[in-house]
Amino acid sequence: MSAGTIVLVGCGQMGTAMLRGWLASGAASRFVVVEPAGVPEVLTASPKVTAHRSTAELAGDLVPDAVVFAVKPQGIGDIVPAYRGFARPQTVFMSIAAGTTIAGLARHLGDAAIVRVMPNTPAAIGRAISVGCANPHVTQAQRQLCGALLAAIGESAWVEDEGLLDAVTAVSGSGPAYVFLLIETLAAAGIKSGLPAELAARLALATVAGSGELARLSKETPSKLRENVTSPGGTTRAALDVLMGDQGLAELMDRAVAAATRRSCELAR
Repeated sequence: MSAGTIVLVGCGQMGTAMLRGWLASGAASRFVVVEPAGVPEVLTASPKVTAHRSTAELAGDLVPDAVVFAVKPQGIGDIVPAYRGFARPQTVFMSIAAGTTIAGLARHLGDAAIVRVMPNTPAAIGRAISVGCANPHVTQAQRQLCGALLAAIGESAWVEDEGLLDAVTAVSGSGPAYVFLLIETLAAAGIKSGLPAELAARLALATVAGSGELARLSKETPSKLRENVTSPGGTTRAALDVLMGDQGLAELMDRAVAAATRRSCELAR
């Protein structure tokens, strides 16, 4: 569905990625952006985009369909209260600030329609996976609008239990860093085995990217795809005996995701 006016508060990396996706998909007829550091010229070139450096510059009669907070969590307390005047039944607030709960946002916005979202950095190329949770004030139409805004940057899913967003943060929010680390360590291991650094880096990157795309497009499970590569007594089997052994990758990933989940819980406010 297409909206009338979307207010985007914050236009850093994630905000810019979202705005690019919204413009490309025609998600709304008008975008009002508030960013103290200024909005990239390539985006303000669109006649649909109006940029401001402060909330005070917004028109008093503005009635947006959605206000999207794409700001750092530590800035929420200073930024969000200024938007309480937009808390009307026709306006939904969507926040991507990690660790900021719906209750935390409601302390600043009152009885407003609020959606908390955890996206991830592949939004920059339109390949994010975002998970949202809505409070009871959010109507079905507003949920659909938020879904359309998220679809413009990749895939999306919904959960009814906000507590699950801590695990979502640990798996998909932080997950890109795990994949980048895999690329780093695979390349480093290749270098230790004698490969030139440039070739090792190229092999690691292409292998992870290609394997991920194969898993995405294949009808087979990742387990089956792994088995397809693994011959009894072969080189892959030798490597997997290490990775799947005691204190191997599965145990490390369990510990990593558990640690990230705990930290997300600790940061929640």
